Amino acid sequence: REKGIRNEAVLKAMAAVPRHVFVEEALASRAYEDTALPLGMGQTISQPYVVARMIELLLNGRKSLGKTLEIGAGCGYQAAVLAQLTNEVYAVERLGPLLEKAKANMRTLQQFNVRLKHADGQFGLPEAGPFDSIIVAAAAIGVPPALKEQLAPGGRLIVPVGGADQRLVLIERQGNVFRESGYEA
Repeated sequence: REKGIRNEAVLKAMAAVPRHVFVEEALASRAYEDTALPLGMGQTISQPYVVARMIELLLNGRKSLGKTLEIGAGCGYQAAVLAQLTNEVYAVERLGPLLEKAKANMRTLQQFNVRLKHADGQFGLPEAGPFDSIIVAAAAIGVPPALKEQLAPGGRLIVPVGGADQRLVLIERQGNVFRESGYEA
């Protein structure tokens, strides 16, 4: 809220997910700081503001996220937040140990509307598509074409793009036309 998130449903979803469950015990005291924290294997749990901002952009003007795909599940934190806002979340993770951690976290929270799969996110999850919402957790050089193809008509895809000066790219599908908008991260 202090950083400008206005959507009450997003704020409520963020408040409903206990972030300390998703980090190592040694980092639990820092779990509610607005910062990314290490998960191991060179990966991090996303900064809460970035999670909220991306979800707010996906949800803007819509009542629901609809069928949602998350690329880069990591420890499952963002998937758990998404699950507060829709009944159907699919999340893919390419690193097996992180996927197992995400599965354990979903069991702990009894979050049963999240389906996790070991896969390379650049290819999405075509067997479960199309998706109304797609959210990419890690910064990319560009938008993988396979993800655009898996967007349902009227669907939205959000991805952080760039290096140190990241921006959020929102792609909206209207028929076979993809409209792109950029936002500050």
